[in-house]
Amino acid sequence: MQKINQTASYQTVATSNPSTLQPLFNQVCVIGLGLIGASLAQAIKDNGLSERLVAVDRHLPSIEEAIAQGLLNAGSAVLSDIVSGSDLIVIAVPVQAVQAVFVDIKTAMDNGQLATDCIITDVCSTKVNIIEAARNVFETLPIGLVPAHPIAGAENSGYHARRANLFANHSVIICELSTTSNVAINKLRQLWEAVGATVMPMAAEHHDSILAHTSHLPHLLAFNLVEQLASHDDNLDMFRYAAGGFRDFSRIAASDPKMWHDIFFANQGAIVSALDEYSVYLQTMRQLIIDKDSTALMGLLGRAQAARRHFGHMLASTPYTDTSAMSASYNISPSNTVVGTISIPGDKSISHRSIMLGSLATGVTHVTGFLEGEDALATLQAFRDMGVTIEGPDNGKLTIHGVGMNGLKPSKTPLYMGNSGTSMRLLAGILAAQAFDSVLTGDTSLNKRPMERVAAPLREMGAVIQSTGQQGTAPLSITGRTNVGKPLQGFEYDMPVASAQVKSCLLLAGLWAEGTTTVVQPEVSRDHTERMLSAFGYPVTVDGNRISVEGGGTLTGGDIAVPADISSAAFFMVAAAISQDSELTLTQVGINPTRTGIIDILKLMNADISLSNETYVGGEPVADITIRSSNLVGIEIPEALVPLAIDEFPVLFIAASCAQGRTVLTGAKELRVKESDRIAVMAEGLQTLGVDCTVTDDGLIIEGKGIEGKGSKGDSNEVNNSQPVFGGGHIVSHHDHRIAMSFAVASLRASQQITIEGVETVNTSFPGFAELATQIGMSIEVNNSVI
Repeated sequence: MQKINQTASYQTVATSNPSTLQPLFNQVCVIGLGLIGASLAQAIKDNGLSERLVAVDRHLPSIEEAIAQGLLNAGSAVLSDIVSGSDLIVIAVPVQAVQAVFVDIKTAMDNGQLATDCIITDVCSTKVNIIEAARNVFETLPIGLVPAHPIAGAENSGYHARRANLFANHSVIICELSTTSNVAINKLRQLWEAVGATVMPMAAEHHDSILAHTSHLPHLLAFNLVEQLASHDDNLDMFRYAAGGFRDFSRIAASDPKMWHDIFFANQGAIVSALDEYSVYLQTMRQLIIDKDSTALMGLLGRAQAARRHFGHMLASTPYTDTSAMSASYNISPSNTVVGTISIPGDKSISHRSIMLGSLATGVTHVTGFLEGEDALATLQAFRDMGVTIEGPDNGKLTIHGVGMNGLKPSKTPLYMGNSGTSMRLLAGILAAQAFDSVLTGDTSLNKRPMERVAAPLREMGAVIQSTGQQGTAPLSITGRTNVGKPLQGFEYDMPVASAQVKSCLLLAGLWAEGTTTVVQPEVSRDHTERMLSAFGYPVTVDGNRISVEGGGTLTGGDIAVPADISSAAFFMVAAAISQDSELTLTQVGINPTRTGIIDILKLMNADISLSNETYVGGEPVADITIRSSNLVGIEIPEALVPLAIDEFPVLFIAASCAQGRTVLTGAKELRVKESDRIAVMAEGLQTLGVDCTVTDDGLIIEGKGIEGKGSKGDSNEVNNSQPVFGGGHIVSHHDHRIAMSFAVASLRASQQITIEGVETVNTSFPGFAELATQIGMSIEVNNSVI
């Protein structure tokens, strides 16, 4: 920093430390009281991180004001006036001025004003040139030099724009040089964490490349676009009629030209490289428009749109469909009757598989009825990340331009599955057979769920797949066949527990395996994968509980109509059965015989259910389901029906609570490894609402509170479901969507209001649940809290 002719030094009496914590530093010297420097100074002051705080700035009024306001103990336009005794120097000047500051710092060290191990850091947006500047001045880099860059900013600049919380919940990149002492690195890390930032280590070259793409290039383009439009003869009209998109994009062109002039030169190599790469992409888009290549252009635009949203969710581990309501609850007032005819959203299992097989098929696949919930969107995004062009979703419609069995491309990043166990487990089978390496990850909840149940049998086929931790959870790292050197091998696998996800994973892997892959299941499980493979023209052999595929075949695209999801319909089936004077019709619900356990169990419990308008849609049987108020009775649930209703048991527990007598569930260990331990969580909630239940190792025993003396639906006894079964209370859903919806149904037989926490995950399987429930007579108030 060049010294000015007029120098001034200001001193104040040291103020007492406002923090009860021991300060990290004796004296911090901030060079440059712009937005970043002044904000950091204020944060240091407010958090009591230094005994003294001094600053250097050419703009003396800022120094005077900072001292008058008690922010600084001293200040000057000249470093040597006030730097003596500092153990931390923060350089917050433009990048081109940093080398001159280093000269002043070296002079202070040579004069004995600063110790040679004084920590020196900066806040500049380039790092390689900062290190080179230090090397030019010091020859040997100081052991206290820690280049850093807070990724934070604001609309306004200068001293008056400072905010002590500017860095809270923002990242700070630190370049940990081999020449820097661990003491210096650790103390600077503590400083940034103390002001609320998250510290990330990064090599200087990588930092400059990343910032060139994400910050410097957008600014360069904004400046250039405004210059281009301003140079037109009709520039006034261009700016007069510019829409919001132009204003949003070009806003950053109002930034300080001198600052960006310096940054563009300081990070020249990385920016030119980013600009060259951008030019290639721009030329590609230009040619697509010239060629009127609709499919390729839609693919590019669709991937960009989805990626913009996807990476935000992935980095924050948040759901897809609502970025603001990360904490939500239901307040549900008691109601007693549900009536109407409603349409249930599309089947989630079939939606997943339509994307997977449509992407791997040859030709175009048109999907209708696609479930636009978070889980299915995670699958859709994964295939976009692997180069598949997918148009939509648009009101449940998708157009998938298949790439064939060997057309997937490696994703640039880990494939993020959100909260979808189905996506992760089925994709593991597909990816285990691909030529390229891949990584599957998910949100916090999914990354706790067991994945060895698919990883272990895939390894028997020759897959190289690594799970995480002792429990074998995600992220999953899968080595491509190119690195393994040979394809997967077909085998026969006896499943210890019936699971459609494990079966489907192995059958999908078997499409690329040499020979035959056979899965033997102990009980029947949902067969959507087998049905859809056949619909796409891939032969599947089913012999009782033995399902086999031969590797090396092909899939052919076509039309897929996704029926309504019976698992989602289950909530309304139980709602009508347990309430008074209710009659509800659910239209065109999938009644695949491997999914109708919910109907079979409810009928055993004496539910009044009838099916009509039975037909087939896309190879899947569908029907209208009508259910009326019923005098339910407790039963021992046949274990053969457990795999056919595994996802519906939470709401079946609500039905059992309203039944007369005891209901016993056994053989349902699978429930303990879903989004939550559904046996334990449901029992906890039922007990909160006053229901007597006992948890067993593989199930639950529920003492129903139905009315004594009421007969079956064939008797003359009329249904009386007006008596409350549940009290009111506060239910914690553990962010499990089926738990949340099940206790919402319980409100139909509750005496008081029920509050359910953690319902934001309902969108994973049933977007619009609360609105649909309200439409038929329930009373649900949704409360969203922004975190």
